[in-house]
Amino acid sequence: MNVVCIGSGYVGSVTGTAFAVLGHKTTIIDIDQNKVDLMNSGKSPIYEPGLDELIQKYIGKTLFATTSYDVVMEADVIFIGVGTPSKENGTADLKYIKLAAQSIGKNLNPFKFTVIVDKSTVPVGTSDLVASIIEETSDLNSGEHFAVVSNPEFLREGYALEDVFFPDRIVIGTNDEKARKVMRELFHNLVERVNYDIISKDFVFNYNLNSPKAVYFETDAKSAEMIKYAANAFLAVKISYINEVARLCEALGANVLDVAKGMGLDSRIGEKFLQVSSGWSGSCFPKDTAEFLAASQKYGVELSIVKAAVESNTKMHLYCVEKVQKRLKSLNGKNIGILGLTFKPNTDDARKTQASVIIQKLLELGANVRAHDPKGTEMFKALNGDLDIQYCANSEDVFEKADGVILLTHWDEYLEINWEKLIQKMRIPYVLDTRNYLRDLQLSNLGYLYEGLGIGSDSNILEKKRVLTK
Repeated sequence: MNVVCIGSGYVGSVTGTAFAVLGHKTTIIDIDQNKVDLMNSGKSPIYEPGLDELIQKYIGKTLFATTSYDVVMEADVIFIGVGTPSKENGTADLKYIKLAAQSIGKNLNPFKFTVIVDKSTVPVGTSDLVASIIEETSDLNSGEHFAVVSNPEFLREGYALEDVFFPDRIVIGTNDEKARKVMRELFHNLVERVNYDIISKDFVFNYNLNSPKAVYFETDAKSAEMIKYAANAFLAVKISYINEVARLCEALGANVLDVAKGMGLDSRIGEKFLQVSSGWSGSCFPKDTAEFLAASQKYGVELSIVKAAVESNTKMHLYCVEKVQKRLKSLNGKNIGILGLTFKPNTDDARKTQASVIIQKLLELGANVRAHDPKGTEMFKALNGDLDIQYCANSEDVFEKADGVILLTHWDEYLEINWEKLIQKMRIPYVLDTRNYLRDLQLSNLGYLYEGLGIGSDSNILEKKRVLTK
């Protein structure tokens, strides 16, 4: 098939590359010439493990990139994978979706049936909106010349290649039988893993080719759009819940790691998304929960559980700052180091991260902040130009004369730094590990006052408290 993906961000670049790998002639359209040039030179416009290697191998063969919409004329399937940022009121801003729909309409082939796919996370009813824009722009008829399908993405940044080639489920939303037939054909090689034994040699990961195949699920467009929001909101609720349990564990002296493990052994609950953190953040959960909640309020059926999860998440961000205050007392003039600016490891995505909220609060309390991230510094700096902080090229630099270091993102390299040496650089050897990621390093034995979240008191906390009072 001829496939077109509009947008070269996390959704478009991964989706487009995957279909090219699976044998479809795929062209990625982006209005940013720099991103197009990057792809045509064999480089990914985003950081995603393994994506560079695949683009380099397939670009110019089955994968192409352009700024022109001329390729729409020959397309069998067109994916819309542009951004849907939040407005101030929490609702999704569909201006990029609308622009993409208009451009499709102006270039659509009237002599062939074309399937347009909403891949971005969009509010319920967007497929109808896209169809009406294309009809108005093209003078063609939905259902006759084209059809709009909802096919929400379920990609985890940092694991996007695994998720696109080995998904749990593929959701197709449309009542148009011609469109369903096209989508079944398009996804056939992926669902049945055709030539996967050969394709897998291109990956930098070791995939389990014997794992269960994806469930291919067909429904109507509105239900498909709802599935994406409902799933993300549920995961956000689950994270907020375990974070609240962690706070209670600290108050009562229990260990949240054991509590979460015991909960996860229940097959009705499962172990995923029971990892404690400073709160969920990033480009998806804050945006999607805000839109989902705003839609429920607009139609008079407020999702009170989602609302509570959002409020609880903000409290978790601030709770981490309160823990630092409790140990260091006044933060005025204190030097605080931050390890990790992205919302998770293995991505350069620094949109709406927990770091931005926590750092802002630290600055308001008078602290001086130094921060490091292996991949996300440039994006974080661009998005948070109002934050007066020092960015460090090396993770070791955040320890210089620090009164405390906070680990926010659990990058592998933070396990490998020389903790024994770095304690000598600190004024007060206090470490707050918001992911309980460093616990096996036994930093207390090196002289640190180490704290996690919900894992009880440091075994040597009384001894270390004397350090803070000197």
